[in-house]
Amino acid sequence: MSAREAALLTLVAMERQKAWSNGHLKKVIQEQRLDRRDAALATRLCFGVIQNRMLLDHYLQQYSAMKLSKMESKVRNNLRLGLYQMLFMTKIPVSAAVSEGVKLTKKHCKNPRAGGMVNGILRNLARHLDELPTLDRGNPVAYLSLLYSHPQWLVEEWSQQLEAGELEELLRWDNSEPPVTVQVNTCRFQTSQVAAALEEEGMTVTAHPWLPDCLVLTGTGDLTQGRAWQTGMFYPQDPAARLAVLAAGLLPGNKVLDACAAPGGKSFAAAMTMGDQGELYACDLHAHKKALIEAGAARLGLGSITAQVLDARKPRKGWEGTFDTVLADVPCSGLGVIRKKPEIRYKPQEELAGLPALQGEILDNVAHYVKPGGVLLYSTCTLRPQENEAVVRAFLASHGGFSLEGFRLPGPMGEQPEGVCTLWPQRLGTDGFFLAKFRRREDHD
Repeated sequence: MSAREAALLTLVAMERQKAWSNGHLKKVIQEQRLDRRDAALATRLCFGVIQNRMLLDHYLQQYSAMKLSKMESKVRNNLRLGLYQMLFMTKIPVSAAVSEGVKLTKKHCKNPRAGGMVNGILRNLARHLDELPTLDRGNPVAYLSLLYSHPQWLVEEWSQQLEAGELEELLRWDNSEPPVTVQVNTCRFQTSQVAAALEEEGMTVTAHPWLPDCLVLTGTGDLTQGRAWQTGMFYPQDPAARLAVLAAGLLPGNKVLDACAAPGGKSFAAAMTMGDQGELYACDLHAHKKALIEAGAARLGLGSITAQVLDARKPRKGWEGTFDTVLADVPCSGLGVIRKKPEIRYKPQEELAGLPALQGEILDNVAHYVKPGGVLLYSTCTLRPQENEAVVRAFLASHGGFSLEGFRLPGPMGEQPEGVCTLWPQRLGTDGFFLAKFRRREDHD
């Protein structure tokens, strides 16, 4: 199977089965045993089409007599792949992009005329690549929306928070290739030791510029196949997620609840921050995710973690006022991690409307688990004020025993005296996150 075919099958699965790009593509790569080079190419093709889908469709529709929405999924995505290669992967000959598209159409599509249609559309585009219609700049939001393939409503929201230049920088950032960052298992290994082990496996390893014990990797391939992974030397985690744990100010011996823990990265970070000394309950709504957390903790050799199935919206008898710290990394729209989950940008806006109520419900419930004088750390991986600042305001209005408390983060963020902060990707080079630290009054019952 070629890299383009792997990308095609993933794109089709996303449309038909609502599959996640990363998970499905990884499965195809493993099943077909693609080598590192083809796996990298398949990933770039698949992610590239998702990142630029609106722009690709805009041009394709102008050179097709049939509406794209009426086409078979495999035809439509074959066209997208072909045009993406022509526009963004100029080292691949245009003729190869066309011929591969025709070949895959004939192989996978039922309509015997589909191959001819794909051939005609792609060849017509190939002849006009240098004279494609200029995008209309009359409406800046609509222009940026189309140029960077972000829904117009989302660009409009962010335009209320950012100046025009920085807004475009964020959109450009979302369409860039994310680096692989990992956190060293400091309970068992030295950072230099882990870096050397990864270099022995053929990777290029660079220390993160401002986050201790964080490494940036290139040339990774499948990380899980190496000895460093199998011996528990590290775990993948973006610096932003690590900052969410550091903001809580955990200490060895603390009793901590990670209320929405899966897949476990923040629980692992919390356990390591405490030197694996204390009690950490890592909870999730689904049993299979509990097993995922347990497997990760076992691989890393973290004995302080107990995984449990828990609905964070419902009271748990016996837990009231017993935790030094509660981490509430709540379900959210995920619009701060578009770079890693590019399809999340296309989630319908109406599906996000109920999230603030859910987030508030979780926060209201888990607040009861914080002991007097303890900490409640609220975090999301989104950049929407409706899910961030608005939820914080609503919580404070109904919970007089809690107040915001300042904290300090490493690197450029530094002091956060207000107790809340947004981690903007284009400023920090991290995922987009929001953090709010609450302290419960000692005298509050």
